[in-house]
Amino acid sequence: MPGAVPEDWEAIGAAIGRYVRGRTRRSDLVEEVVQETLSRLVEQSRQKTLVSIYALGFRIAANLLVDHHRRDRRYLNGPEMEQVSEAPLPDRIIAGRQELSVLIDALAAMPPLRREVVVRRRLRGESCAAIARDLELSLKAVEKHITRGLADLHRAMAASDN
Repeated sequence: MPGAVPEDWEAIGAAIGRYVRGRTRRSDLVEEVVQETLSRLVEQSRQKTLVSIYALGFRIAANLLVDHHRRDRRYLNGPEMEQVSEAPLPDRIIAGRQELSVLIDALAAMPPLRREVVVRRRLRGESCAAIARDLELSLKAVEKHITRGLADLHRAMAASDN
């Protein structure tokens, strides 16, 4: 691709290797999964621009590990069960952090009163009546601030998806 930034495939391979080693005790499988993952990443990067090559690499490696585990289970009687982490996958963590950042920026961009009403209602769970009483607003005004604040947050999230 013209103008594309060349990837540091060695660093990507090392990161994927660490990821795979953390999820399997089979050392023979690590290199195989890393090579297959890198092969697929190179192919994908030639076809389109990747938003996060690491996130895609981790996802591909996780899927390959699942495929190997299923294949092994079919051919072996009573395989030793590997410990599966309950932690979210790295791509999910990255996506969650990006969404949180967008929401924080959207809250910061809101007028102070709207932000105060939205935070008290949606994050702290305070009732509209209590917010109206504390801020000396009408119940209708509190509801409008909440509606407009949520619309601001939805627009920010939609804009970040593009």
